[in-house]
Amino acid sequence: MCQNQMKFVIDVFGGDNSPQAIIKGCVDAMLLNDDFTLILCGDEQRIREDLSQYEYDASRVEIVHAPDIISCDEQPTVAIKRKKESSLVKALQITADGGADCFISAGSTGAVLAGATLIVKRIPGIKRPALAPILPTLKGPVMLIDCGANVDCKSEYLEQFAIMGSAYMKNVLGIEQPRVGLINNGAEPSKGNELTKEVYKLLEKLPCINFAGNCEAREVMSGDFDVLVCDGFVGNAVLKALEGTAGAIMTMLKEELMSRKRSKFGAMFCRKAFRALKKKLDYTEYGGAPMLGINGGIIKAHGSSDARAICSAIGQARMLVLGDITNSIAADIQSENETES
Repeated sequence: MCQNQMKFVIDVFGGDNSPQAIIKGCVDAMLLNDDFTLILCGDEQRIREDLSQYEYDASRVEIVHAPDIISCDEQPTVAIKRKKESSLVKALQITADGGADCFISAGSTGAVLAGATLIVKRIPGIKRPALAPILPTLKGPVMLIDCGANVDCKSEYLEQFAIMGSAYMKNVLGIEQPRVGLINNGAEPSKGNELTKEVYKLLEKLPCINFAGNCEAREVMSGDFDVLVCDGFVGNAVLKALEGTAGAIMTMLKEELMSRKRSKFGAMFCRKAFRALKKKLDYTEYGGAPMLGINGGIIKAHGSSDARAICSAIGQARMLVLGDITNSIAADIQSENETES
């Protein structure tokens, strides 16, 4: 095993389908790339039992015993402080200590947010970290930042979200000058509430980003933007609306196709196209939501992630580390702070 391999630490007992789906996703990810090793945190006996079902390179896997589990119905901050032996806390501590390049969990979003902030801590100069999922659009991926970590925001938080999102899309996805949009209720600079009006003025003067103006809700899926900036309340509403709309469209399409014999016959020839459409609409294909602004890689996978989604999240962690996003954000924030001072 090479000394310079990337290391990812996995909260094996986080998520609705843990530990089986998490273990399967880890094994699948190792088959795709050989430049990383995994640290699996959770009940050691159970992890070994599940791993025994697969063929894998055991030299690439380390198991850290963590008997406790933090559930979604626990108060996040209290659980983080009390359950030091949980798979989530131990995995975060390994990240904080420099033992892993990126942390991945499908567990409680609140616990991941609280734990990452308290244990791994923020990048110096960052006022608030942000959850930033990658979403499919008509022309390619777009980052939505923030999608729920910060419900109440100040204008300077959103300014930093724009810097972090732009850095990610540039360094991780290779978009040279990411187009940054501000989610608003109109295209004109004068539209919006007091927060968005103030943020608009900040973003149009920000030299380190390519600000493309306001983005109305109908334009979110247009592909005309690469980064969409908003507070966590708006972002979560947008994310859930898109999720629900995609599911409703697929359900209505299926009902219509199955309603008549002729349409059923036609549907037989369109199965591949429908599967491809479903895949395009599934944002978990991009992995999880990176938590930007933390002094270490953090990927929050969807709570209902299956093995395929976990495999994608590990692939995303790999891209995040190769893009050196933590150091890139730190450099951009420092440069902006120096410019302002």
